[in-house]
Amino acid sequence: MKEYDVIVIGSGHAGVESALAAARLNNKTLLTTLNLDSISFLACNPSIGGTAKGQLVSEIDALGGEMGKAADRNILQLRLLNTGKGVAVQSLRAQVDKHAYHMDMKNVLESQKNLDIMQCEVVEILVKDNKVYGIKTAFNETILAKTVVVCTGVYLDSRIIIGEYTKDQGPNGFINSHGLSSSLSSLGFKILRFKTGTPARVLNSSINYSKFECQYGDNNIQTFSFLTKKQPKNVAVCYLGYTNEKTHDIIRKNLERAPMYSGMIKGVGPRYCPSIEDKVVRFADKTRHQIFLEPEDKYGNEIYVQGFSSSMPRDVQEEMYKSVEGFENVKILRNAYAIEYDCISSLDLLPTLESKRIENLFFAGQINGTSGYEEAAAQGLIAGINASNKINNKEPLILRRDQAYIGVLIDDLVTKGTNEPYRMMTSRAEYRLLLRQDNADIRLTEIGRKVGLVDDYRYKIFQQKLKKINKVNEIINEKLDSKKVKELLIKKEESCSIIPTTARELIKRNNITIFDVNEEFKLFKNINSNILKYVETEVKYEGYLKRQEILINQMKKNEDIKLDKDFDYNKVKGLRLEARQKLNSFKPLTLGQASRISGVSPADISVLTVYLTLSKKKK
Repeated sequence: MKEYDVIVIGSGHAGVESALAAARLNNKTLLTTLNLDSISFLACNPSIGGTAKGQLVSEIDALGGEMGKAADRNILQLRLLNTGKGVAVQSLRAQVDKHAYHMDMKNVLESQKNLDIMQCEVVEILVKDNKVYGIKTAFNETILAKTVVVCTGVYLDSRIIIGEYTKDQGPNGFINSHGLSSSLSSLGFKILRFKTGTPARVLNSSINYSKFECQYGDNNIQTFSFLTKKQPKNVAVCYLGYTNEKTHDIIRKNLERAPMYSGMIKGVGPRYCPSIEDKVVRFADKTRHQIFLEPEDKYGNEIYVQGFSSSMPRDVQEEMYKSVEGFENVKILRNAYAIEYDCISSLDLLPTLESKRIENLFFAGQINGTSGYEEAAAQGLIAGINASNKINNKEPLILRRDQAYIGVLIDDLVTKGTNEPYRMMTSRAEYRLLLRQDNADIRLTEIGRKVGLVDDYRYKIFQQKLKKINKVNEIINEKLDSKKVKELLIKKEESCSIIPTTARELIKRNNITIFDVNEEFKLFKNINSNILKYVETEVKYEGYLKRQEILINQMKKNEDIKLDKDFDYNKVKGLRLEARQKLNSFKPLTLGQASRISGVSPADISVLTVYLTLSKKKK
């Protein structure tokens, strides 16, 4: 009988990161997949990153994960979003070659030491005395394991829906999983039913691009991975277009045939990524909605129509798409569809992503109610690390909300839960100015090193970067020629009432960048522009960053107060009934986590703090 340290179920973005992390931490690891052709497959949009998601990818990279490197290797177009806004909300987004990305990740897995891959269906989680000990496959084969990580994505009892047509299958025509959902239910997990969707893919040559606006990539910007040396080339162009009133009329006339309105769809869909029919109903005053044309691979034969997801019948889709200006002769290669699937309540999980119910059983990705490749990969990495740490008697890795978007993501899931597919957004992070795209390695590389995923090569590059940052900071503190400073101030239309004496003081001015200073004074030689930009950001936002650090230090006091996971909160007099019920249900690990549980008020936290203080004194 085969036996492993870690078994990972599912080979999507969560499963891949989880399996790689476990194997790279010297655990004998098995990755099971329903289909080898679905490994890291970009089943929906052919892109990596986006607002807040780009930060997740760079955080995965800084900790020693794979997604950022693979994305950089397969980029078709790279852009920095929200450049007209503050640095806190700027994020990378890349169009990637979805087929090359899949093959790239498959090759990485197949080359990884300590990792076996098996194409099979897992139908049961094997548990004894509330502790996992293995899995059973559809071949009736039992495989033993010390830990199991469930990363099943949208495949659990999934079905696709196109109008009146429905079929039990996974995304993109892949087979789905039939037995595992009932196994989880029998173990006591609450099963939720969620839904997502995808737009049609259309033939490149059937589009009249003269009716659309070109969207080009950005050059000389940061990449997802801090190891990428060569700037990826922008080899593809994306396009922006719009629906119109004719499109909306077609949708309104056929709403009774729309599965989400006819009652055919039972699952809860994502609020922040609605179908086109949902947009038309919810935003009835809008006369048009944006759509983006994005190539799926370097050949560009299939075009993904972002913003136009639907579950309408095929004939209605044909009419809808052809109503768009530039799509008059469009040919649909793959129809848009909705997909429903089972997932669990993330409130059943600890911050390590281990189950509260079953010891050594971890969950990551869309099985936890999230949406998006990036959210899945981030959870997979943490679950793989913690599965390894658990069996090797090491401290778990729990990232705080002030350390990473990954910390925000997981904390939200395990303390607040979600009643719809959860999507990471910058607005969810209260310390987003600290959690920028450009400083993910500075925040997390040391943590990745301690965990064991940051190798000597990566760590050497990181240390070299820190030395260059320190050098730049030393240079900008040196005094400058006051005459030339005044000339620069006049040129940039800045006040000369107070003449700055250092480059640091100059950079703090609104209209002056570190590059302006360098052009005028030639201060920096052989320093990467990304390093200069990082230092400039730290200087310009210095006051705001200090304020956030004060808030973080206040918050850490509560995070440092540990709570007994077996404590009975009914013993605490003064706690409201709702607070007692919620605290007994969630069993928070720290006072900070307790304070973020819905239904637990600041007054309840004060009562609990007093109780803990008095109990400590008695002891």
